[in-house]
Amino acid sequence: MPVFAAVTLCWPATAAAAAPREPVILVALGDSISVGFNACGWFVDCPSRSWSAGDHADVNSHYLRMLAAGADVMGRNLNFAESGSTSADLLGQVREAVAAKATYVTILIGANDVCTRSEQSMTAVATYRQRITAALRELRPGGAQVFVASIPDVKHLWRVGKANVLARTFWSIGGVCQALLANPASKAKKDEERRDRVRARVVAYNAELAAACAAYGPACRYDGGALFGYPFTLGQVSGWDFFHPNAAGQRALAEVTFKDVAAHAVG
Repeated sequence: MPVFAAVTLCWPATAAAAAPREPVILVALGDSISVGFNACGWFVDCPSRSWSAGDHADVNSHYLRMLAAGADVMGRNLNFAESGSTSADLLGQVREAVAAKATYVTILIGANDVCTRSEQSMTAVATYRQRITAALRELRPGGAQVFVASIPDVKHLWRVGKANVLARTFWSIGGVCQALLANPASKAKKDEERRDRVRARVVAYNAELAAACAAYGPACRYDGGALFGYPFTLGQVSGWDFFHPNAAGQRALAEVTFKDVAAHAVG
């Protein structure tokens, strides 16, 4: 199967489109972002709003975009992501994907490795890489095509929300990503430096994602930091916690990431 054939077969303009369509089994792996947490209600998972495997028209996920382009994926959109997951949980999710005979897998993992209660409890970069490598190694024999999304820039969330009283209140009361979001109104040097260090950890994780994806081979596509660099607004974040993407945020995430997949598939 050619690189991202599951996607390439979607575009009639490509030579591959003339070939018989192969069934696609799409599987989303990751954490609360990929399961659509808080995107449709009060502190609940909303898999229908997932940027990857969701089936809600307002989000227009990878699944719906592939369907619209002609992929044979109807009803085969599985979501094994779980709220609260860290890189330590990815291998277990991969094993579920392998058992489901996944042919197209999306991975977005790492926000919970950095968004801990303190800077000191963040996952070490070397540990993060080992976990990602182990998960991809488990996935590779099945020949699945993989899309790896970069971890969003949590410091950007602080920038767009720090002046909002409700956001600051939810972050504090809910203990949201305190490694970075603690003392959100503080301009003290120690807090500025802490935010910079946490952001640097996200950058380091993303570099490891890129390297691990490259090691997987040509069937793995990393988004090149597209999601990390996306300038999302507070209006694309859930009003329940001012952290997770709402439906509009999930739609933006799907658009940004799928644009990269499409460009690669037809390029």
